[in-house]
Amino acid sequence: MNYDLYYWPMIPGRGEYPRLVLEAAEAHYRDVARLPESEGGGMKAMKAFLSGERGHLAPFAPPFLVDGDIIVSQAAEIAAYVGEKHGLAPLMEADRQFARSIAFTTADLVKEVHDVHHPLGSGLYYEDQKPEAKRYAEGFRNERIPKFLGWYERLLTSNPEEPDFLVGDRLTYADLGLFQTWLGLEYAFPKRMGNIAGDYPKIRALVEQVSRHGPVAAYLASDRRMAFNEDGIFRHYRELDAE
Repeated sequence: MNYDLYYWPMIPGRGEYPRLVLEAAEAHYRDVARLPESEGGGMKAMKAFLSGERGHLAPFAPPFLVDGDIIVSQAAEIAAYVGEKHGLAPLMEADRQFARSIAFTTADLVKEVHDVHHPLGSGLYYEDQKPEAKRYAEGFRNERIPKFLGWYERLLTSNPEEPDFLVGDRLTYADLGLFQTWLGLEYAFPKRMGNIAGDYPKIRALVEQVSRHGPVAAYLASDRRMAFNEDGIFRHYRELDAE
């Protein structure tokens, strides 16, 4: 089974969430925008898809996944779609639905991370909204990070099937999403995360476990894994971080 994943080629961003699931599943996929144009890839190929040249099902924005005639967009939805097809989702229907809820909650957190450095809007440069970003960052660090992480920690602690995972008795795309988000928060807010990381031993254990998962470990060590940078969602600006 071959998939085509479309996302911006220069940042991990939201595209990293479905990409991690594809890698963990050892699924065959093409990261289209990162391919040369001679192989049918590049930004030109992605822009053509977004413009509707492939038909009326053109998605609004990347990331999106093409599986034959099926087009799936939104990072959390793609992660769920791939996870459920490749054994990276819970078995029980109630757990499968809750895994989706976790993934979309993680997407909410990622949106708030983005808003730290772009509180007035994506159309403005960070330099145009620094005072507002600094004010937003304080509330995000002190209130929102603990609120989200506290919820994940409670899920891990109270899971009756397997307390090593967020839901169900196996590694799922929901766990992979938390893994990526934790690493992103550590990159963007090293002082704050260094100060509170000890409050979340279950999350830290999950992050360590995911990093040792065979296919994920191989991916993390490969040149396919993009580093966080100041063009993506998780950005490290020293003036926005504090203990």
